[in-house]
Amino acid sequence: MKKATGFFIALDVLIILLAVALYLPFTAEKIRGLLADCPAAEQIIYGSGGGRSSGESRQSVGLINQEDINKVLVSDTNETRITMIMTGDALIHSSVYKTHKTADGYDFMDIFEYTKPIIQQYDLAYYNQETILGGSELGLSNYPQFNSPQEVGDAFVDAGFNLVSLCNNHTLDGRYRYGDKALINSRNYWNNWYEKEGIIATGSWTSWEEREQIVIGEMKGITYAMLSYTTVDNMLYPPKGKEYLTNFYSEEQVKKDVEVYRDKVDLLIVAMHWGVDYILTPNSSEKQIAKYLSSLGVDIVIGNHGHYLQPIDMVGDTLVFYGLGNFVSAQSEEHRPYSLTGCLASVDIIKSEDDGKVKISFENVRAQLVYTQKSEKYKVIPYSKLTKRTSRNNEAMYEKFKKVLTEFWDDIEVIE
Repeated sequence: MKKATGFFIALDVLIILLAVALYLPFTAEKIRGLLADCPAAEQIIYGSGGGRSSGESRQSVGLINQEDINKVLVSDTNETRITMIMTGDALIHSSVYKTHKTADGYDFMDIFEYTKPIIQQYDLAYYNQETILGGSELGLSNYPQFNSPQEVGDAFVDAGFNLVSLCNNHTLDGRYRYGDKALINSRNYWNNWYEKEGIIATGSWTSWEEREQIVIGEMKGITYAMLSYTTVDNMLYPPKGKEYLTNFYSEEQVKKDVEVYRDKVDLLIVAMHWGVDYILTPNSSEKQIAKYLSSLGVDIVIGNHGHYLQPIDMVGDTLVFYGLGNFVSAQSEEHRPYSLTGCLASVDIIKSEDDGKVKISFENVRAQLVYTQKSEKYKVIPYSKLTKRTSRNNEAMYEKFKKVLTEFWDDIEVIE
């Protein structure tokens, strides 16, 4: 009898401790997560109604199986969380670099006056460097074969970006105008940033050895890697034997690359340059590739190329951004009416470990609309800071792009 009494006293103490812990902010979330996997334990803490309605009275009722108590006590579930923000193309037309010319070079820092404080809140930040950064020493050039100042990259890094895709339909522009020197300059430039700050730039290399190097980052206990491919070529191709200059997509190649990284990292990201210019919805090829990447176990797919925004979706367990539009460009709204609106898409990435198994999940998927404005200089401005003077009919544009971004998944929060 005394042993039984002792057991019930111990059980009551356990229940009280759990109930108290649920009111402490730093323990509540973790315990609720454990209780969600153990309905019997949740019932004894909250009563038959469960613990999800704060308005209900909470009471202890009945007894639970000892195995369920042990499950709550010994489970080694652990969660780690990082945040990520991503955007579209840095399309550096001649009017952009001429506007930001200085006495001794170029300075693009002003472009991010409004967006830098947003970007720097995030652990990971991605963009697509659409134009090659071969540098001023080679001579700068505009569409259709770009070469841009390396100070562009300096400004993006200063703004907080640390993931860069170099793989797109303009990657080989510099080679045909300047030879391999433009690509070598660009790769050396990004290698230098990797050595200094851990900035990962991928999708174009100067040798097979460089391409095959395994590059892995780590942030707050979460390891990550990014692969980058293009399906769009502008009829510019690397010479035979130098296919490392740009990473053309094929199912065979991406499968091989994913197999190299998948078991080495928690978070695997693929940047895709795909689709068709100037449409607001993904085509069948984009959708098929997204499904294939999901089947390989890719966690996040970031699409670009079309210069227009496209929807965000979950494809299986893979978070897919079909198109993030332009971030910096000088395209004309007169001819391309949606080309100056882009977005800063963001997500919370959660790594959970349960009994040694790692799972990646997502919360708080958002898209903040931004607009490229030119006055004296170019600036990327959140929609919330636009006025009728700086953008035509931006309220109607916000509603339009909200509809575009949420076409496949209406849980997306679209922010002005």
